[in-house]
Formats: sequence, C-alpha cells, structure tokens
Amino acid sequence: MEVFRIVLYTTVIVIALLLIGLILIQQSKGGGFGSAFSGLSESVFGARAGSHLTKLTVILTSLFFFLTLILAVVTGRTVRDSSAIQTTADLKADAAAEKPVAAKPVNPAAVKPVKPADSKPAPPAK
Repeated sequence: MEVFRIVLYTTVIVIALLLIGLILIQQSKGGGFGSAFSGLSESVFGARAGSHLTKLTVILTSLFFFLTLILAVVTGRTVRDSSAIQTTADLKADAAAEKPVAAKPVNPAAVKPVKPADSKPAPPAK
C-alpha cells in the first residue's frame, strides 16, 4: 500500500508540473505568457495547436483531480487505522504509567514578603 501511495504522489506531481507548462504555453486572448517569446508556441506547435492543447489540458486536469481524490481516500484510510477513542485511551494509559514528580511542601515561614516598588512619576519629556 505504501508503494501505491508513493506512485500516486509522484504521478500527481508530474501531472501538476505538466499542467503548469501546458497552461503557460497556451496563448490567451490577451497574449499570455505564450506570446512573450514572439509567437514561439505557434511556430513550434502549429497554428491549430490551440485546440489540441486545450483538449490535453482538460484531460490532464481531469486526471489530476481524479488521482488527487484517490490519493485522499487512500491516505484517509491509512490514517484512520486507530480510532480517536483508542488514541485517547492510549494517551491516558501512558500518562498514568508515568511517575509523578513529588512536589516539596512550601513552608510559609520561609517565604519572604515582597515590598512594592517605590513608584515615582516619570520625568517630563523634553
């Protein structure tokens, strides 16, 4: 199961990077990042590449969301192996097993009273 999660994480990261590159290559109506290289996207991918890049973006986005949902389900199932009640019971048992530190009793005669500080008005600002 651990290998499956690692493969899912890796696939999601690769698809995310591909989506970033794919979105940056596409030419938007306002020019976008793709036109910053003087029409490089049109000369490399052809004039009609916009429709193909748009389809590929939709496919990769759908795949990204689907794999992320699967990853959330797989991760949620592995984390929930122990219930919250069992975890709380384990914590209470661990706390009860620890030996408390014995506190020394305070001798009231040994405690010296604290004198309040002399309060003087602050000097005027210049």
